[in-house]
Amino acid sequence: MTKAAVSLSGRDILDLSSLSVEEYDLIMRTAAEMKKVMKRDIKKLPSLRGKSIVNLFYENSTRTRSSFELAGKYLGADVINLSTGTSSVKKGECLKDTILTMQSMACDAIVMRHPVEGAAKYAADIAAPVVINAGDGAHAHPTQGLLDMFTILEHGKQFKGLKMAIIGDILYSRVARSNIAAWTKLGADVHVAGPMTLIPHDIQELGVTVHKRVEDAIEGADVVDVLRIQLERQDKAMFPTPREYARIYGVNEERMKLAKPDCLVMHPGPMNRGLEISWDTGYSDQAVIREQVTNGVAVRMAVLFLTIMGGKPVENAN
Repeated sequence: MTKAAVSLSGRDILDLSSLSVEEYDLIMRTAAEMKKVMKRDIKKLPSLRGKSIVNLFYENSTRTRSSFELAGKYLGADVINLSTGTSSVKKGECLKDTILTMQSMACDAIVMRHPVEGAAKYAADIAAPVVINAGDGAHAHPTQGLLDMFTILEHGKQFKGLKMAIIGDILYSRVARSNIAAWTKLGADVHVAGPMTLIPHDIQELGVTVHKRVEDAIEGADVVDVLRIQLERQDKAMFPTPREYARIYGVNEERMKLAKPDCLVMHPGPMNRGLEISWDTGYSDQAVIREQVTNGVAVRMAVLFLTIMGGKPVENAN
């Protein structure tokens, strides 16, 4: 019996735990093709012509929302950006009514960021359009995890056996949870470090090694993923002072000497320079932070194309 081809047609992308390694691979291969399109003089495909995408963001965003908007437009879709600050949410409209309103306008996909964990799953349960999670609280940020994966693979690194260090605010980070889910599934050796107040007590159950010292996590690492300190999610002080945090936990040039010479430095942005990452490290030859931004567009093009059209060009779709 021939094995069925992997397809993401009509699939909600809510987290990386629910995707298989084969589905990761499909997205990576498609993203590589989309990146070629981005290098053209005319960055345009008709693949999603006649389709509509709503970017529904209940939290501020620069990179994620802009890259989803560009991704949709590069594929020929009509894209609407809906900010809750200028929508009926300010008048008291509940999430269910907002989602159903978007559905009633016959959109094909809803890209949603929300401060509450599980909000994207709730939207997917009640709405017919494809729902893509652009970040729900501290739960998941699947397309950030996918663009990180793509960036690492572009540098010729295969995940199995790699030492991956995630440094900083693990407790409030949806990026950390998405990357841990994907990297452990792909066979990487994942290490985390940061203030104990910012490390979930059950994080080891996800298959990671916890360190109290940043140096121990970084030593011999192939990839160092520096997380933003999310001060906006902290209702109390989780460390003494910014200066103390930078001194004890900040990723800098001196600490990066402990990693492998070809170690990649990643950051989901925006960076708190001088806090979780030094200025020199953010601009070093090891840093691939600007590449992550570029790859975010390519990966989101791939996700929109695969979920809305199933990978088929619009002219060949039934």
